[in-house]
Amino acid sequence: MDKYKLSASMRLFFTLAGSMLWLGIWLTGFATVHWVMYLPATFFLIAAVSGICPGIIITKLIFSEKSG
Repeated sequence: MDKYKLSASMRLFFTLAGSMLWLGIWLTGFATVHWVMYLPATFFLIAAVSGICPGIIITKLIFSEKSG
């Protein structure tokens, strides 16, 4: 499972992207924004904190390089 851990630069990227989404949601108004916008904002911050991103895991499994 260690091969799916995020590097420090990816964690920083997810932190900044998630924070910007939450800032946009806050500036627009929590009651105004559709609930779907909360999903990527939350998933980005969860990936940054835990170091595991399900989206990257699935993408690597689908597009894995065949050896040999």
